[in-house]
Amino acid sequence: MSEPTPVKRPPTRASPVLTEQTQRVFVRLAKKLGHPCIAYWTSTGGSICQNDVMAMAQLIKGDTDRKRVGLFIKSEGGNPEAALRLVHLLRQHFQRIILFAPFECASAATMVALGSDEIHMGSTSYLTAVDTSLKHDLSPVDSRNNLVSVSQNEVMRILRMWREEKTKQNPYPEVYKYLHPLVIGSLDRSSSLSIRICKELLGYHMRDRRKAERISLDLNSSYPSHSYPITAREASRLGLTVKPIDPAVETMLRELNELYATMSQPLVTDFDELNNHSNEICNILERAERQLYYQVDKDWHYRKDERRWLTMNDKSAWHRVERQGRRWVNQKFFIR
Repeated sequence: MSEPTPVKRPPTRASPVLTEQTQRVFVRLAKKLGHPCIAYWTSTGGSICQNDVMAMAQLIKGDTDRKRVGLFIKSEGGNPEAALRLVHLLRQHFQRIILFAPFECASAATMVALGSDEIHMGSTSYLTAVDTSLKHDLSPVDSRNNLVSVSQNEVMRILRMWREEKTKQNPYPEVYKYLHPLVIGSLDRSSSLSIRICKELLGYHMRDRRKAERISLDLNSSYPSHSYPITAREASRLGLTVKPIDPAVETMLRELNELYATMSQPLVTDFDELNNHSNEICNILERAERQLYYQVDKDWHYRKDERRWLTMNDKSAWHRVERQGRRWVNQKFFIR
């Protein structure tokens, strides 16, 4: 009996790396600002995570005791503890952080903003609340059998509505039918952690402890939605040091954002209905003469009986692009 002929797979597509174009923007930015500028940009497929701290350490290696740095950030959020570590790392190298947030600066990215001395915002800028939501190993699952995020605010609203009904029945047995008690306990602990991190970050530049505590509590509990957009006007009312972004600087950051968006387009190569390959640049960190990015590069297989996608042949890695003479050299580096 003859062996089955292997299926020939189409060549996979890779994300473009536009270091030469982005570096030209950094040259103009440094000239305009008069001090170094760092970009910290995450796509919708990426997030602020612990490995980013090690990547940032690689990026700013050699910079010590500088007076100030500009930080361009665009992110939908991520790990709050990583946000604390990022600000602490930058504070060891720079005396003053000037944050530029022309786009979304949400959740954990808002925490990074809290650790900055100034927040420069424009017409499309916004921060968000930092109330806790998490995916626990015991979280509920969706129709595709994936764990879903549970919000502390959502749980507290359920309990509040129960109390407003003025019933003597204990609400927890009903809630436990849908949420494991350990999930609720983890949410409570995570909420306390979030408040503490906010106060610690504000403490880098805010001497009024009562004001720092008020801002921390407001961001954790006063907004009806985790994604509620806190614009420049509201951020200023909240007590943060907000300034209008310079139009020339904003134009350059929008140009940089367009280049990063081009780099980070998710590219999926379908082999058949159950198998595909994904390639996407998720997180980008950059300064003059140096660029780092994390690139997803792996196969996916859909296991029908489990109703979920499994990864295979994972070659995802961090990349470092540096100038060597007249050439830009791209090398992988690994974080463990």
